[in-house]
Parts: sequence; structure tokens; C-alpha cells
Amino acid sequence: MTDSILIVDFGSQVTQLIARRVREAGVYSEIVPFNKAGEAFERLAPKGVIFSGGPSSVYWTDAPKAPANILASDVPILGICYGNQTLVAQSGGAVEGGHAAEFGRAELDIMDDCPLFQGIWAKGGRDTVWMSHGDKITRLPPGFRVVAKSDNAPYAVIANDSRRRYGVLFHPEVVHTPRGADLLRNFVARIAGAKGDWTMHAFRQAEVAKIRAQVGQGRVICGLSGGVDSAVAAVLIHEAIGAQLTCIFVDHGLLRMNEADEVVRLFRGAYNIPLVHVDARARFLKALDRVADPEQKRKIIGGLFIEVFEAEAKKIGKDGQAPQFLAQGTLYPDVIESVSFTGGPSVTIKSHHNVGGLPARMNLKLVEPLRELFKDEVRVLGRELGLPEAFVGRHPFPGPGLAIRCPGGVTPEKLEILRKADAIYLDEIRKAGLYDTIWQAFAVLLPVRTVGVMGDARTYEFVCALRAVTSTDGMTADYFPFPHEVLGRTATRIVNEVRGINRVVYDITSKPPGTIEWE
Repeated sequence: MTDSILIVDFGSQVTQLIARRVREAGVYSEIVPFNKAGEAFERLAPKGVIFSGGPSSVYWTDAPKAPANILASDVPILGICYGNQTLVAQSGGAVEGGHAAEFGRAELDIMDDCPLFQGIWAKGGRDTVWMSHGDKITRLPPGFRVVAKSDNAPYAVIANDSRRRYGVLFHPEVVHTPRGADLLRNFVARIAGAKGDWTMHAFRQAEVAKIRAQVGQGRVICGLSGGVDSAVAAVLIHEAIGAQLTCIFVDHGLLRMNEADEVVRLFRGAYNIPLVHVDARARFLKALDRVADPEQKRKIIGGLFIEVFEAEAKKIGKDGQAPQFLAQGTLYPDVIESVSFTGGPSVTIKSHHNVGGLPARMNLKLVEPLRELFKDEVRVLGRELGLPEAFVGRHPFPGPGLAIRCPGGVTPEKLEILRKADAIYLDEIRKAGLYDTIWQAFAVLLPVRTVGVMGDARTYEFVCALRAVTSTDGMTADYFPFPHEVLGRTATRIVNEVRGINRVVYDITSKPPGTIEWE
């Protein structure tokens, strides 16, 4: 059995990063909300437990608490920020509010040696960490000692070596704590003793066996979007059950240039996977006619997709065996978000377009082979399965596609203009060798026109905005610092080659934690 680490979620917006850091150490990790962690602890039998941060204060009457069975066990525990404070409070220490807070970078003074610090810090050392707390530990529980402090936190890192319990007030999971990943690796490997044996090859073999056991002789349908997630899910399921899988590709006419043809060639040609290709472009464009609000666009696209998908699924069942299972490319972040520490289980199923769920009348059981993986892990699995690199490494693309990158009303003419500009942009990024460095890049056709002069003629055409961001997790992002010559070549080509655009701008906004998704 693969070793695991249980992460108890107390509501931090960066809890996912803890899981990622643990998995980077080759150890399987699972995030569970605090109110379900006791059951998960018994089920997983983890080698160690990590308490996440969170927005609460431990002295609130309704403050979330760690499960008693975890605290009573001999399993190593690492508390982070709020997780540290609840570990202290529930172990007999004291935490108070009203003291000087610490948010952002802080200097950590190492007061004593500690197993967490092995190979990272030594007594008397100093390093930068990322703090985010407003409360203060004022008394340590019995058996704990202080091993590091900061200007506003006399107990910034604490340790109970005999029980293998540790607490840090900073966030080791974020990149702003330079040695944080090393500290988490020390906890996982040295203190908890977890083996780094969670590989994608092992995951592939285990998941194929699970799919076969779940599906049996049943029939599965899978909605393809043209993106990485649904493609990897489909190829993995096909490896497990072969012709029992049928994929449905609803072409809504909102994909990037040539993507619909690429999907059909890949699945029918390279993998010989049964594929139903539905050309619904005219239907989607008619439904979106004169619709400007982006959320309304999402609902229209999602609702119509379900309608078309359901109709095709019924046709598949006419040969005598109706599908019993629906395959989805649900990822681990989707699972985490639908089972939050405040909201509990989501009542909707993540759909192909991230809007609503499939009707209950379809009566299909879900097959979600990627629900334990993050986006970058899905790419690794895609390579493991032999998917082409150009497909696996493709930048994320939202379900509603170009419709929300085309503010205002959606028309065939505007979509064609945007599609051409986007293709030129990505082509120049690839030529400059920057595509794999950028997490997501795309063009947006702004709902404004500007006056310009091209040659001897005056023009009145659209403005195209270019966006590119870097990210390690998709939760935070920063604009990509393009070399001016690359932007210059891109803008020149777009203006010269795309009729309908006479000006190009570059968006340099960033995405801090907790803001809207990049699209």
C-alpha cells in the first residue's frame, strides 16, 4: 500500500499548495475538511498529518477543531498557521488575539536545532518566511519547546520531539518561503517516514484496475472538450475498457483555430477510440446572438451543451445497451472546491463547461479517474499514456471558449478575427521558445473600436488585448515579462494579417490568491 499524508483543511486559500509540495516529494496526499478528517484518518491510515491554515481564531466559540482521534494517535503532526494554533490550544497551550499581527515577509531567527530544520537551518541562523496571522501563541502546551521566533512571534516554530508534533506560524507551502518545500519534505520523509513511491506509472496501473472493477461490462460515455483533462481521462479509460467507451465531442464553434480537427484526428486516428462528432456550431451561435453578459454566456453554453450531449447519449443507447457511466475529467482542485470546510459537499456535478451539472434523469454513475490529480500531474499522466506533447502541453482553455474572450455580442465575424489573432500570438510565442515557460496565453477581442491609419487609409477597427501569465499552481499568477521584440513582432503580424484589428495592447495585471480565474 502506498504511503500517504492526510491534510486537514481549516479553510486556507493555499491548502492545495500543501498537497502539491507533499506530492512533489513523491508521497500521495489527500485534503479533507476538518469536519470529515476523523473518518479519513481511519480510512487512510496516513504516515503523517498536516493541519492547514485558516481564517478563524481558535478562541471563537464556533472555531473549527482538529479531530480527537488524530490528536490521540501517535502519528506525527505538523500544524501550519491556524493549524499550529489549534494544535497548541487543543494540547493545553494558549492563543490570544489583540497582539501585533504579521502578514507578508518576516525574518525567522533559528533558536535551536530541530528535525524539521535538518539540512536547511542551524541554530543561530536567519531566513525569510511568509507570515499570515493576527493571533499570537502566549503559552506553549506541556512537552513543547520553542525552536524559532520572529519579531512579532516569540513561538514562531515549536516542537514536541517525543510525540513528533511540530508547529509553524509561517506558510512553508508558498513560494515566498524559499526553503518551505524542504521543510515539508523533512516532515514527510524524515519525521513521518513516508516513502516517496507515488509515481505516475503506479497511478496509471492502479487506476486502470479501478476503472475495470467499477465499470465491469458496462458502457461509458465521455464528453471531449478539446482540452487536456478530458482527453487524458478518455485515453486512460479506453486503455482500461476499450470499445466499451464512446466519446462525444460537441463542436460548439468556440474553440481555437484547428482544435476541432485535431481532436477528431487524435481520437479516431491515433487511438481508434469510438467518437461521435456533433457539429453544433450554428446552434450555439444562434443561442449566443446579442448576448453580452459573460455569466449569461456561460449558462447558455453549459445548458445547450447538456441538451446536445444528452440527445447524443440517447442515440448511443439505441443499439441495445444504454450507457451506465459518465466519464469526466474532474481534477483534484475541483474536488477540493466542491467539498469546502465551510460549505460541505457540493450539490452540483462539475460539468464539461464548469457550469451546473448533468440532469439527474440521465441516471449515470460517474467515472472520474483524474480526481486525485492536479493539472500538472494530469500532463505527466498524458505523457505516460503517450499523448502528443503538443496536446499534453496545451495551455488551459475555459469551457465557454472564445465566447468569453470576445466581450460583448458573439458573431461569426468576431470569432474569426479573434481566432486568427490568437493563432498568430501563440505561433510567435512558440517561435520564441516561450510557450512552455508561460502557463496561459491568449488574445481577447475588446468591445471597443479605435481610429487608425493604415497606409493611406483611415480605419475604425477592434482593439486586441494579449494576456500571458506565469504560475506554478493556477491559484496565483503574474504577468509574463515579454521581451519587447516578441511583443513587437506579434503586434505587427496581427495588425498586418488580421483584418478587423488595428491596435494591440498587452495586459500586465497579476492574480493574487483568492481572485477570479484567468480566462
